Amino acid sequence: MRLLPVQLLREKMKIGKKIYNDEGVILLADGVELTPHLIRRLVELDIGYVYIEDHLSEGIHIPEMLQEETRRNALQKLRHNFQRLSSASSITKGYHHLGKEFSGVMESIIEDISSQEDSMIMLMDMNTTDHYLYKHSLNVCVYTLVLGIAVGYSKDQLMVLGLGSLLHDIGKTQIPQKLLFKPQKLDDEEYRQMRAHAEIGFRILKDEPNVPLLAAHCALQHHERYDGSGYPRGLKGSEIHEYAQLLGLADSYDALTSHRIYRPAMLPHQAVEVLYAGSGTLYSQRILEIFRDKVAIYPPGIMVNLSTGEMGVVARINSDTPHRPVVRVITNPSGETLQVPYELDLAKSLSVIITGVEGVK
Repeated sequence: MRLLPVQLLREKMKIGKKIYNDEGVILLADGVELTPHLIRRLVELDIGYVYIEDHLSEGIHIPEMLQEETRRNALQKLRHNFQRLSSASSITKGYHHLGKEFSGVMESIIEDISSQEDSMIMLMDMNTTDHYLYKHSLNVCVYTLVLGIAVGYSKDQLMVLGLGSLLHDIGKTQIPQKLLFKPQKLDDEEYRQMRAHAEIGFRILKDEPNVPLLAAHCALQHHERYDGSGYPRGLKGSEIHEYAQLLGLADSYDALTSHRIYRPAMLPHQAVEVLYAGSGTLYSQRILEIFRDKVAIYPPGIMVNLSTGEMGVVARINSDTPHRPVVRVITNPSGETLQVPYELDLAKSLSVIITGVEGVK
């Protein structure tokens, strides 16, 4: 299958990967043939990219970072608990169920990621429509755990890191929805209110008997930046716990690659370029290097243009050189579709480079 921008979808194309709602329930199943009405509906739902299945991409497998049951269970628990917190009149009474309720979720997430031979940060849910906060929390948790595994953390450390990253934005349950979903730039007072979510999240989590204090500090520190320009305390360098440094980078990456009210989603190669602009200032160079080695800049299914003038679909990722994947070439330099596509391993064909992504200016 291959990943196409919604604007390139055409009638009779077939959905290649399920589209979910905020509870992990399937809205469109794989194999569904697109109609003009369905394409319009995808546009209305602000879905920017969709996986489609066709003969050109036959046999190209899109790795799932989580099992469907794990994803659905995590999203349902996030939705249930975050909505309960959003409707609470006070956060001072404590929510002693949080750690206990999410510990099983965390076990499943870690098991799914660890079972992969070489876990990489792959795009999650480019074709999902849901409440941004729930999807974002889950995506960031998964990305952060991949980085934690790369660092070499133990299972106990991953449980704490995972819980802290899954609940890092829990403070946003106390922020007015009109601010969370405001399409215009926030004014100074609104921005002050929004920034408060880090400290609110810490207050919610710090006294929970089943939530490690370090997980609460993940919520507190995930917007701190390496040069001291972050919030709420302006911590610098090693003053920021390594868990929070990993989390902060994963949080920024998912924010960039997710559709927001005020801008469309970026693709991985675009997001990585933005993040690297903050090397040594916003983010530790060491943490960025770990991230670079574990992120699929050109994920399977994405359409790429090559320096040869040909176009192809990324078929597989080379884990040692994720920026140089195996590409199934489907057109010649004149743009004509090949009768017999062939695969080109960019890790071996060093003279060929990816010059762009189809559908992206």
